[in-house]
Parts: sequence; structure tokens; C-alpha cells
Amino acid sequence: QVQLVESGGGLVQAGGSLRLSCTASGTFFSVNAMGWYRQAPGKEREFVASSTSGGTTNILDSVKDRFTISRDNGKNTVYLQMTSLKPEDTAVYYCKAAVRVVLHEKNQEYWGQGTQVTVSA
Repeated sequence: QVQLVESGGGLVQAGGSLRLSCTASGTFFSVNAMGWYRQAPGKEREFVASSTSGGTTNILDSVKDRFTISRDNGKNTVYLQMTSLKPEDTAVYYCKAAVRVVLHEKNQEYWGQGTQVTVSA
């Protein structure tokens, strides 16, 4: 079984910073793409950032100047560094990972439980 455990959320004032972490644990062959999504109250879940195991990243245009995604493949961990936070960044942030559980099988997608980020004005 694969689990994604997120941490690092919290309450911060506008202009502040947070770093989210997500670690994949369990029994699997490899972790491939990892990324972050967020869901604000009353809104659809949206893509924020992703990183392949080779380091290719993709970031939502509206946060590109403020958020950075990185990962430590040895720890099966992905990070989201968020700076200059704005109240509109308030949301539950979810980690998603494409995991190859068994070598000769396709990747399976897993989600974390979510971590709350609240930015006060």
C-alpha cells in the first residue's frame, strides 16, 4: 500500500512563506511524477505544480513567480516552497503522485489527505 503524507500547512499572514512537504511511503518500485493541487472553498481543485523524477517542472502561471517545486528522489519527497503568499492562496493543498507499484505494471495515482493553508490579509 502506498501512502502520501503531507505536512507544512498552517496560518500565515499575507506576504509570508510556507514550505509544504509530501513523502511517499509504503512498498513500491518507483515514484514518478509528483505534484501539488489545491482546492479553495467552493471552487474546483486546481493544478499548482508538478515535477517528474528527472526534474522537469511545471507550475501554474499565476503562482510561477512565487512558488517553487522541488523534490528529493532519495526520500520520495516533493516540496512546494510558497513565498509572498496572498489571501487568494488559501486552500487545502493536496499532493499527488504517480507510483509504479510493480515494475512491469502501469503507474497508479495516489493522493494525500491534504494540508490546509490559510493566508490572512
